[in-house]
Parts: sequence; structure tokens; C-alpha cells
Amino acid sequence: MASINDVSRLAQVSKATVSRVLSGSRGVTEQSRDAVLRAAEILNYKPNAIAQSLSSQTTHCIGVICATEHIQQATGYLQALEKQLRLHQKHLLLRFANNSSAVAQACGELSTGLCDAIMVVGARFPLPEAAQQAVLIDCLDASGEQQVGIDYEFASQTATHYLLTQQRRKIALFNFYPGEAADQVLQGYCSALESMALPFNRQLVIAGESSASVALQGLINRHIAFDALLVTDYYQGLEVAELLKRYQRAVPQEVMVFSLDGSAAIFGQPHLPLIAYPLETLAQRAIKLLSGGASDFPLLRGNLLTPY
Repeated sequence: MASINDVSRLAQVSKATVSRVLSGSRGVTEQSRDAVLRAAEILNYKPNAIAQSLSSQTTHCIGVICATEHIQQATGYLQALEKQLRLHQKHLLLRFANNSSAVAQACGELSTGLCDAIMVVGARFPLPEAAQQAVLIDCLDASGEQQVGIDYEFASQTATHYLLTQQRRKIALFNFYPGEAADQVLQGYCSALESMALPFNRQLVIAGESSASVALQGLINRHIAFDALLVTDYYQGLEVAELLKRYQRAVPQEVMVFSLDGSAAIFGQPHLPLIAYPLETLAQRAIKLLSGGASDFPLLRGNLLTPY
């Protein structure tokens, strides 16, 4: 395995010059820089990441706190982020958290010099104050400029329009817990109904219930007819579809279930109609935020995918 001494000898420059070139420092002539890069390529030399971090006071690691409920969805986010980080010579340091206190603990651990920056991905619960300094990716409780957000109003409007084209006129909605994302979903839902001159029936809306079975039982107990159900999570949608069959409701013939977030399903054929988000675009925006680039991104819009 080649060493920095080998690169120095082949390039005919000092070890200090090799170090400056490979760390991206200034103060090196173009001739020396070209010689070092050629020598490193010929020798297949890879700088020692630990030694570099000690000298530069950077770890080249980005802490990623994955706060999604489903491992399949987490895999999609992490693959996209790892690819973009690798392109920028960064490494991903992973933590999992499923509630606010776990996110706070992970932020505390990662802030002790283990990484250069922190991201929080996919949280569907209120975030602790410590997390608001991180780059927030598709987190419902996000504020400030360091966030990559989803256009849930557009998703809800698109989904409701699709259900209406399928001759569904009694569309129930299982919404997020009250907050900005829930308001966006409700606004898109109402706008689509209004465009078809259909009345809004609050009895068809259940907000903030994390249990699919409880939400569905609550809807059925209201004795309100429904022929479609809009949910905010793909796996909640799959669970609801199975529960509806137990209630002798054929899916999709009698009740069509639609997910507003099917990013976890984009690696295979979806079993429900859904809105899928381009995870690579999401990851690219997150990297730009880390590098101090533009932060005024428009909310990310997804694409309609249907299995039928």
C-alpha cells in the first residue's frame, strides 16, 4: 500500500506539499499540484481519513438521525443521502430515534466532535430545541431556513383529484397531528373538493391518530359512508387496506386507499396509489444546505404513481 512518502518521491515534492494538495489547501503551484495528483493516481494512494481529521479539526462525517417509523422508508432516505455524501467525500454517521427525547440524546452525542454537522430525517413528532439547529429533511415540526420540506398541499390536492376521477365522492382523510403539515394537507383536500363543487364534511376527517386501527374504527363508528380513504403514510395505508377487508369492504372496489407519502415504495411496484418523492433531489438539497448554499428551495413536489 502506497504512503505519503511514496507520493512525495514520485512527484518530487515535499510531504508537506502533498498534504496541502490532498487537503485542498491553497499556496501550491499548479505544477506541483498536477504532479501530486498524478502521483497519487498512479500509486492509487488514499489519504488516511483519521490523520486528515486530526490535522484539519474536521471529521468529514455527517451525523444523520433517522426518525422514520419504517425501516423500508429509512432505507430509501439513507441510500440517497449516502450517495450524495460520498460524492462530496463525506461519511455518514447514523443514529436512529423514534421520539423527541431520543432525537435530543442523539443530537447531544453527535455534537461532541463525532461529526461536522447533523441531519434529522423523517420525524413525524415534535422535535426538541437541539434539533432545530440541524438540517431537517421531511420533518413535520421544522422551522427556520435549514430544512428540506415537502409540498403536502400539492400532494393532497393531486391525490384527491385522482380519487375524484375514479368516481369517488365520499373521501375520508386520516391527517397528521395538528400543525403546518396537517393544515397543508387539509387545504389541498378542501381545494380539490371545492373544484368539483363538493361539500366539505368534517366527519370524514380524523387528525392526529397514530394507530390505523383506532382511526378506522373511529371513522366507522361515525356511521358516515365513504368510498375512498386518504392517508399520510404508505404503511399505514397498507394496514388500513387489510383492516377494511376484515370489515368486508373490498379494496379498491368499494374503498380506494391512497397514500400521500409513498417514498418507501418507489423501489418496487406500489400496492396502493400514492405520491412518491424524488429522494435524490431531496438529498441534493440537503447537501447544498450543509455547504452553505441556497436555502430558499421551493417545497418538494412528488409524482403520482398508481398500481391499477
